[in-house]
Amino acid sequence: MIETLLVIEDEKLLGSELCRHYRQSGWDVVLSSNLAEAKTLLLKKRIEPLLILSDMNLPDGNALDFMEKMKMHVGYAEWLFLTGYGSVPDSVRALRLGAYDFLEKPCDLERLDLVVTSAARSASIQRRVVDQTKQGYRRYSPDAYVGHSLQAQAIRQLLAKLTQVPFSALIIGGESGTGKGLTARILHYGGTRAQQPMIEVNCAALPRELLESELFGHEPGAFTGATGRHRGLLEQADGGMLFMDEIGEMPLDLQAKLLKAIEDHKVRRLGGEKEISVDVQIVAASNRDLEQMTRTGYFRTDLYHRLSVFHVDLPPLREAVEDLDELVPLFIAEYNAKAGRQVKDIPDEVWEKLKAHYWPGNVRELRNVIERCVLFSDGATFPGQWLQLPGQQHSDKTNSSAATENSICLPLDGSMALDDMDRFVIKTVLERSGNNLTAAARALGVTRETLRYRVRKYNLKTVD
Repeated sequence: MIETLLVIEDEKLLGSELCRHYRQSGWDVVLSSNLAEAKTLLLKKRIEPLLILSDMNLPDGNALDFMEKMKMHVGYAEWLFLTGYGSVPDSVRALRLGAYDFLEKPCDLERLDLVVTSAARSASIQRRVVDQTKQGYRRYSPDAYVGHSLQAQAIRQLLAKLTQVPFSALIIGGESGTGKGLTARILHYGGTRAQQPMIEVNCAALPRELLESELFGHEPGAFTGATGRHRGLLEQADGGMLFMDEIGEMPLDLQAKLLKAIEDHKVRRLGGEKEISVDVQIVAASNRDLEQMTRTGYFRTDLYHRLSVFHVDLPPLREAVEDLDELVPLFIAEYNAKAGRQVKDIPDEVWEKLKAHYWPGNVRELRNVIERCVLFSDGATFPGQWLQLPGQQHSDKTNSSAATENSICLPLDGSMALDDMDRFVIKTVLERSGNNLTAAARALGVTRETLRYRVRKYNLKTVD
């Protein structure tokens, strides 16, 4: 790919020589003899130079002032300055503004080539980061939260507002599989910190000691096996967002330490002697009711109130069944593209089964079901025999796995976590027993106290 080099030089002989030399090196060189012409090239003709090689003092102004004004319009381009009247204040200011290098005339051409090559490599990396961020923004705009139900529309409107404000912390609630990770990415890539890193951690996936080290970092020798320095996730997310999934599983002592870090904007590595300043936007998510957990003592009240600056509650799929009209074709198109299939016709009986299902695994379960059916398809018609939705009678009457009044069917395709299965079983039995705790405990073969503990854990309702 031929890259553009913008040369701003009022000395005609030097400008011509630079143009000739770098065109021979494979650059598309654009020459400007003053700042006004360079401004026209950048803003009106919209050239996109990878490098800008400029004299410091030009007939119509100082190139450092020009760089300061133009920096936002050519964010990834590197600036190199040549001057015959170099001074320490100018060089200091140039580097402070973000210039790649500051060279005095006359400059040896071989040395200039080395600097140009290095600057081009740096600018290419910056361009790649900017392009990836733009792609992330396009992919994770608020419209990425698909659905035409009233609930989905309300969520999109809320996300559109949140991406415009510099919030410090936020809680995303909702059952497993409702799209909490997608929502966090929408908030990041559409927000004010899109150019900064987004770091993710699942608090339920790590044991306590490892989670502490991952969050706060450690110094060499802080514990057995700590042979080197490790920057924690809070440090790595400095300037950007830290997405903490399943925060309800975090131990109480770590919750206190996290609260202090959020309040003070400082972290101390394990085994460290000094505090490190961090500026991090915290997005926490949980499929459990954190407010209820504060009342039972399983989650710190002060941390909950610090995180809940805003609260986004994602609805379960069964409460927005009309969103299937958009989600199903979307997932079919996705897996058609991945697997080279041509599925496009969805029979009415398939729609009836999809809309009658309870969807305990929500959108994650739906995605898995669609993937299975598309991969096993033989033509343009959606193969309903591969839906295999728990609780629904299959066309094969000899299939004994169908649900009855005295049984519950659960998916074993990874769409439901163990806690989700536990909650679904208890909720279903409670509903069948009229929310009577004693009758439900008898049906499940457990004591009332055991069932009461799980009812509180999952925030379910009973009549006794």
